[in-house]
Amino acid sequence: MTSQKPPLLELVRITKVYPGVIALNDVSFAIAPGEVVGLIGENGAGKSTLMKVLGGLTPPTAGSITVEGQTRDKLTVQESLDAGIAFVHQELNLFDNLDVAANVFLGREFRKGRLKLVDNAAMAAAVKPILDRLGASFAPDTLVANLSLAERQMLEIAKALSLESRVVIMDEPTSSLTLAETVTLLGIIADLKSDGISVIFISHRISEVEQCADRVVVLRDGNVAGELSKNEINHDAMIRLMIGRDLKSLYNPPAREAGAPMLSLRKLQTESHPQATVDLDVRAGEILGLAGLVGAGRTEMACAAFGIDPVVAGEIWLDGKELKAHSPADAIAAGLYLVPEDRKETGLIIDFPICENVTLASLASISRNGLVDRAEELSVAEQQRQRLSIKTPDVRRAAADMSGGNQQKVVLAKWLSMQPKTIIFDEPTRGIDVGSKNEIYKLMRDLADAGVAILMISSDMEEVIGVSDRIAVMHNGRVSGLLERDAFSEHNVLTLAIGKVLEEA
Repeated sequence: MTSQKPPLLELVRITKVYPGVIALNDVSFAIAPGEVVGLIGENGAGKSTLMKVLGGLTPPTAGSITVEGQTRDKLTVQESLDAGIAFVHQELNLFDNLDVAANVFLGREFRKGRLKLVDNAAMAAAVKPILDRLGASFAPDTLVANLSLAERQMLEIAKALSLESRVVIMDEPTSSLTLAETVTLLGIIADLKSDGISVIFISHRISEVEQCADRVVVLRDGNVAGELSKNEINHDAMIRLMIGRDLKSLYNPPAREAGAPMLSLRKLQTESHPQATVDLDVRAGEILGLAGLVGAGRTEMACAAFGIDPVVAGEIWLDGKELKAHSPADAIAAGLYLVPEDRKETGLIIDFPICENVTLASLASISRNGLVDRAEELSVAEQQRQRLSIKTPDVRRAAADMSGGNQQKVVLAKWLSMQPKTIIFDEPTRGIDVGSKNEIYKLMRDLADAGVAILMISSDMEEVIGVSDRIAVMHNGRVSGLLERDAFSEHNVLTLAIGKVLEEA
């Protein structure tokens, strides 16, 4: 199935073989000027490899690439840029010590005078309209170190738009964005399309693909599993092509009624919102979803409870005892664990083997006379690999070699090898495919049914509504409301997220 207009970019029978692995097998698809193609598939389906081929980072083993009538057997990075292909990467490639404008024009700085000094003012002036177009809340001279994860994602998009490209490849561009920011981005995609710019939109958020794509190409196990034209695109059709089966509803009810509060926060104040206090109970055996807009204080509250950030005032109670968590070690010793938002930055030591990551927080239990028992380490890691269905032939492989979904499972394995009482999941399925998401949801439900209290921080509305037993919503550092399941709706969550009470809305 091909597009109606003459293709701007065409991939013909692209194959990529690594030692022992066929990453891409005879993949062909085309994109026309001003067309939005959704590219979907589970982690490991071949999407990233295909994008590396397009970006000139890796040559295909076989096949050809045609851009505006010129056919090549491979692209270099420079040829890809010259062809007008730009990337918005899921993995953020930014320099914290530089400001926004310097990051946007890195390697193509504006210069002035005989000494060719960097013209910061000119770069800031050039970036300002791009940021305005995105609806960004930060300025060109803002230091990247001061940006949130969602704002950094916006900056990645600004970098791509500054190249005035003909094809923009967006790899999970909304994974860190709020609902409002996502709506803005989908509007930008519509603008790009009307300007004749083509967009390849890669996302695990099926509803967004459904909203913006003219056509969907589905990869599975390195092959094109099928294509869907505009009138064929729907949630169930995409899922079936992605994983070869239908999925059940997200919500699995608990096996039994929730118990007494396991984690209790009482008038908790954090450094990020010292003017507000948090009062919250997470009960044994429940999944409590925590929603809110970016900046509401959800992650900061979790970091304070876990001992990463100092507690300004208030109390934390765990299993009936007050917890003085001056460090993560104190929280871990008490049975409170955190699965962080950025798994690569703070959840894993990415270059370490899987087995060392799994046992990192419990070294004392597998050590003898101060030395790690390597056989025991491998045994614990292998048990968790089987328990969580982590896709790897060997737990001695580096965590960096795995897909996002499997990396997240390694982060979970680290805690599950111990005895959790409460686990805080911060954006647990960010950048994870739909099949792996459902495995994570099932694992969370199994933990809750075993008596563990689960606090799930999520910006994915479908996830919050579909997985939680109750929903707490934060606004400006405080809990603005609690919803029972019979009151779950996007309207109610967003009303509380902007600080209104439901009766006033």
